[in-house]
Amino acid sequence: MGRALVEVDAVSRVFTSGTARHTALEDVSFQVAPGEFVALLGPSGCGKSTLLRLIADIIPPTSGRLTVAGDSPEAARRAGLFGIVFQESVLFPWLTALANVELPLKVGRPARPRDPRELLELVGLREFAGYYPQQLSGGMRQRVALARALVTDPQLLLMDEPFAALDEITREAMGNWLLSVWGQTEKTVLFVTHSVPEAVYLADRVVVLSPAPGRIAAVLPIALPRPRRPDLKDTLPFFEQAAAVRRHLSLREDVTAGLA
Repeated sequence: MGRALVEVDAVSRVFTSGTARHTALEDVSFQVAPGEFVALLGPSGCGKSTLLRLIADIIPPTSGRLTVAGDSPEAARRAGLFGIVFQESVLFPWLTALANVELPLKVGRPARPRDPRELLELVGLREFAGYYPQQLSGGMRQRVALARALVTDPQLLLMDEPFAALDEITREAMGNWLLSVWGQTEKTVLFVTHSVPEAVYLADRVVVLSPAPGRIAAVLPIALPRPRRPDLKDTLPFFEQAAAVRRHLSLREDVTAGLA
């Protein structure tokens, strides 16, 4: 794979509240190569979002080591090496779409800022630059959030179930928008989801996490051609890849149930 952009080495995260302890992640290790699209997949509560927050320097690991571009998550955050898109768009309602995209440029000084208007055009919203979030659909708001995450020209996009709140039709359209943007920007993407078809359709590799405490159940390459088109989902190779991912999810669930 060459030099990894993201390295996760034997990482665990334990949450404590009084005398109670909850192990969200245990001994997790994997790497993400520059330009790669990797999906983190697993059942609810398996630590997918926790892992993303560790990489984003929102919370620290209890043990283990994480690096982004060979440095600590804190150094990567300060250098603006990653952008984040959450499940909700988290747009400021009193700002227009354009002003929301411009905001990171006003609170920091990125080395290579992108033109906010060009990014709105990239995500298909050039004509909506003056609209406020409440005037936009859920999918449009997420596209504004994606443009905002790209405005500092980060190397890495961290995406935490960004389409989970959308209806199925909009969710599929957003997946295609994301692949288009990814193809044009060549960013590295780490994408959290609990949808097997979404993970298989979008990713180069799928990292499957077990039920809590989250451990690596499998790291599966997705052997499907690019560019990906919607009709790919109706083909036998797609069904076979999705079935392989589901088998690893089922195996982990069966093992966990047997130990309960």
